[in-house]
Amino acid sequence: MNSSSAGPSLKSKVGSSQPNETSFKRKRGVFQKDLQHMMYGFGDDPNPLPETVALVEDIVVEYVTDLAHKAQDIGSKRGKLAVEDFLYLIRKDLPKLNRCSELLSMQEELKQARKAFEVDEDKLASIE
Repeated sequence: MNSSSAGPSLKSKVGSSQPNETSFKRKRGVFQKDLQHMMYGFGDDPNPLPETVALVEDIVVEYVTDLAHKAQDIGSKRGKLAVEDFLYLIRKDLPKLNRCSELLSMQEELKQARKAFEVDEDKLASIE
């Protein structure tokens, strides 16, 4: 497919904090295996076409990059980037917001469990 006939790409919607396309090079294929598994989990073939995986990877990386740049723009007003900046950006997509909140909650639980485990190990080491 010719990219010039496909209409304007997301790359043409560059925001103020986004670097130009030549300022960094992305290593392609980094997420290939993970995306293949995710695509299969959502009903695709167990071995999707490499072109399909590459396209999905491009879309995902572009989305995450755009989201990070928008969050950076929001956070720069306060002088720092925070998780809340990302949550603010996805607030309109309720299922995505709920999933993010769930993952953040699980991350906090894991952090607390690790901290408790470290304390217990320290106590056992001091007893012996």
